[in-house]
Amino acid sequence: MSKIKLTFPDDSVREFDEGTTVQDVAKSISTSLGKKAVAGKLNDTLIDVERPISQDGKIEIIAGEDDEDSLKVLRNTASLVFGAAASEFKKNLHFGEKESNDDGFFVDTDDKDGQISVDELEEISAIMHKIIKNNDKVERVMMDKSELVEMFKDDPYKSSLIDAIESVQIPVYKLDGFVDFGYDAILPSMKNLKHFNLLSVAGAYWQGKSSNPMLQRIYGTAFYKEADLEADAKRRAEIKERDHRTIGRDLDLFFVDPEVGAGLPYWMPNGATIRRVIERYIIDKEVAWGYQHVYTPILMNLNAYKTSGHWEHYREDMFPPMDMGDGEMLELRPMNCPSHIQIYNHHKRSYRELPVVSPN
Repeated sequence: MSKIKLTFPDDSVREFDEGTTVQDVAKSISTSLGKKAVAGKLNDTLIDVERPISQDGKIEIIAGEDDEDSLKVLRNTASLVFGAAASEFKKNLHFGEKESNDDGFFVDTDDKDGQISVDELEEISAIMHKIIKNNDKVERVMMDKSELVEMFKDDPYKSSLIDAIESVQIPVYKLDGFVDFGYDAILPSMKNLKHFNLLSVAGAYWQGKSSNPMLQRIYGTAFYKEADLEADAKRRAEIKERDHRTIGRDLDLFFVDPEVGAGLPYWMPNGATIRRVIERYIIDKEVAWGYQHVYTPILMNLNAYKTSGHWEHYREDMFPPMDMGDGEMLELRPMNCPSHIQIYNHHKRSYRELPVVSPN
């Protein structure tokens, strides 16, 4: 049998049979590590604990419950279980993008018959607990891309995600009849997935583009220890109490109207007073520190941004130019730099004047 060489974090090198799994490597170090291992890293890439290794490389065993990678694997698994439970709860549910991170995980969903509501999270959570209690094994298999295309032909979001994958063979995970892909590593069993919460729902545009359909994003989190989950719930409650949107509403400082646009506040008298006091404080401080205030137009001829390079490099993130009807094209400024260059060039300057500090 062919051999592979694995380099450990302490730079020691050992030989193993080709096809050895991460768990086999962990057991060769100690029985307890073999039991605790939840994943591995091969050449800095996260892989499943039961995945066969067929090449030389740097190996790291992922076993710590508080380790960032361990939590990611746990939350990947929670995301997979959520998908299985949600598809049982809503038979015609479609799935978009998903992500596990240091704050938890999210899964984008869509159902033309009605999106998942926050009131339904408890029912889906109960189904998740049932799946976990059954402790069904998660199976990782390789499937032809053409098979996946056929399997998800009725889900436009999954179909789009599959089309973006270049590989002919795609790793997929099967759990209790549910099939999904796009994970780097998943726990082999449900025994460690006991402490999780489905937190909230929110709208999210497909692939982050406002021209795309609005999906329902489900947020959740998971920990290895109940105490960590409880501490996280407490932290989230404290953050919610300090949420500027809640404070703004309760104190009648400002409001945001979705019909006007997300993140565009209307300042009420109380909020306007606070804003004015802060603005005056900042201006007074800047004057005291020698800043020379200027005001520049919010619009500028498009040619100025072509000269500065903004148009060439950032046009996709800029507002479309406005045709003034006389051949002049005006652009809403993305940055102040070109305007401040105009101000600097307005007079002849001496190096003795530098630095010139002019907030806008």
